[in-house]
Amino acid sequence: MFQVNEVVKLENKLFRILITTSTHAVWISIEDQKAFPDTVELSQLESLLLEEKINRVEDPYRYVTQFLAEPGSKDAEIRDRNYQLIKPIVEDPNFYIKKVRAKHIADILESGEVSRPYLYKLIRRYWKRGQVPNALLPDYKNSGAKGQKRIAKDKKLGRPRVIMEGTGALINEPTEKLFRIIIDKYIFKKQFSIARAHRKFKGLYDNIFPGVPESEKPTRRQLSYFFDREYKNIEKLKAGLPDIIYRKDVRPLQSTATIQALGPGSRYEIDATIADIILVSDHDRNQPVGRPTVYIVIDVFSRLIIGWYIGFENPSYVTAIQALYVALSDKSQFFNDLEIETDSFAWPTPGLPEAILADRGELIGHQIEGLESSYRVRIENTPPYRGDAKGIVEQRFRTLQAEFKKFTPGEVIGPTVRKRGGKNYWFDGTLTISEFTEIIVSSIVMRNFVDPMTKYDRAKDMPADLPSIPIHLWNWGLQNRTGRLRKASSESVRIALLPREKATTSEQGICLFGVYYSAPEIIEMGWMHRSDRSNRPQKAEVAYDPNSADEIYLFHTTGSRDHWICRITDLSREFRGLSFWEVWRKQKQIKVQTAKDSLQADRLRKSHEERVDAIISSAIKQTPNSITTKAERLKGVSHARSEQLEKEREQRRPNKKQQQKPATVVHLTPPEDSDDYPDFEDELFDDGDD
Repeated sequence: MFQVNEVVKLENKLFRILITTSTHAVWISIEDQKAFPDTVELSQLESLLLEEKINRVEDPYRYVTQFLAEPGSKDAEIRDRNYQLIKPIVEDPNFYIKKVRAKHIADILESGEVSRPYLYKLIRRYWKRGQVPNALLPDYKNSGAKGQKRIAKDKKLGRPRVIMEGTGALINEPTEKLFRIIIDKYIFKKQFSIARAHRKFKGLYDNIFPGVPESEKPTRRQLSYFFDREYKNIEKLKAGLPDIIYRKDVRPLQSTATIQALGPGSRYEIDATIADIILVSDHDRNQPVGRPTVYIVIDVFSRLIIGWYIGFENPSYVTAIQALYVALSDKSQFFNDLEIETDSFAWPTPGLPEAILADRGELIGHQIEGLESSYRVRIENTPPYRGDAKGIVEQRFRTLQAEFKKFTPGEVIGPTVRKRGGKNYWFDGTLTISEFTEIIVSSIVMRNFVDPMTKYDRAKDMPADLPSIPIHLWNWGLQNRTGRLRKASSESVRIALLPREKATTSEQGICLFGVYYSAPEIIEMGWMHRSDRSNRPQKAEVAYDPNSADEIYLFHTTGSRDHWICRITDLSREFRGLSFWEVWRKQKQIKVQTAKDSLQADRLRKSHEERVDAIISSAIKQTPNSITTKAERLKGVSHARSEQLEKEREQRRPNKKQQQKPATVVHLTPPEDSDDYPDFEDELFDDGDD
């Protein structure tokens, strides 16, 4: 019933069972400094046990068995030497008999190697601490008061100074209080370094203890020692890092993401990154266009990449929708366009997952509501700046970028701001967006169907011959785990994920962002008829694709996903073929131009109004007081109008100018009779002398 080395408690005293026989047991008091082994009847112990007066307790010296002294070390030598001294006593089966024990003690003392008190100390330690040689190891762990605070009274602790002048500061309670203030305020809250925090400390110290020489102030090393002694290691790890960085990069990882995924479709992770490469224009390879955005949708259970987006749109809910749309679509045409051979690969059937883990802002309110209510997809958002919350997709980004980094010109390395004399990677790019897309998609195919994952954390029920390749894990999960995928139309899911707005209605159609749309259903409902009885609503909820302004989707029934496709009308034909971003940019340009025209018009209108005012003032001044009656003036309206009309007609009549000298007539043949007027000049002015 009782075992050797078992510790029991009787009347708040601890005893160790040393040996047992058929009738009695030998034990020793652990707490009595002068105790020796004593015998007790087993029947008595059993009675005490039944009466609950004796209890089994945990061994207070269990740590002794965990010691590992290095062979040949000083500790090992002391242990072995002490054990050889007491070996005749402790190995005698009758050691608990006083006479037998006394004879062995006398023999050992006769050799003169040890004193009686020290011998008693060794054998008691051996029995009390578990009857193992390690019980005789020195108790150095109790020496030096490791981890305990030293109290400085009148003399500074530590070795005296050799190089620096002065004695040094005595670190007393007031100084320690200042240390804590500086540590809490600057190291923990503001992530200051020890050196910078010490400079803040000296400013505070001077205010409280003015006039202390610089050499007698607490040093940076004393502040560092106090920090290491008084604060736990976890607190010190957090001290130099912002909370976001600590949670993302330093905190301990206690589980794995795969354990939360029961099978394929249990959870998708979606995230974006800016690729570390500079691409060039499709039309001009000498023109860099910048770094592309890469979105990835990945199944957590199998690590299968099921959706993606590669382009120049900034990370947002719009590009996230495109990546999800690819995840739910048939990809055969996509691979054909990229000329990627997939005949040997059976791409899995797409479907909606049970949950989607995304960043905040990538899926907005109505999208979450639509996915949860219509498709039973749970949306999980990560905290801000916590990329580690989506560790699976983050790791896949690094893996995919390794496919082209180090081998492709234009790779972005190091800081993005070029230093003087540094390399300008903007002019090293050679790949276009289409070529880069082909590389990434080809890498996705390889990762999904060929490359084994060496660090995949497999579940217990996975067979050993199951390859750790995403497509094999996906197929195995569909057959052996609970199905989580849900079939849904990719187009209906796309529309459900599109952003929503309230559009206005009028006789010109549905107006969204200043662009007008119409649909046959709207005309049939009479919404565009120019009548007060058209019975059209003032506003309607619509969904729009920011990539195309050619059509929108009008939800005609409240609480329903049914919609009408509305296309752009001739009234807004200038916006056909544009995206909504281009529409907004063009509308802004029009507003800017209109504002410029308004300023010019205001200046000219001012001159116009001044001229009108001057004309009116002049007319008022030139109008004399009338001497006729109002009746006479009204009677003369017809005559005055006729005169004014005649004058107006006269002014409109062409004014023909008379020629002062007739043109010279040139005859082709001499005329027989002259048609000229007779010339009587000579006769008229003749003096008559002849």
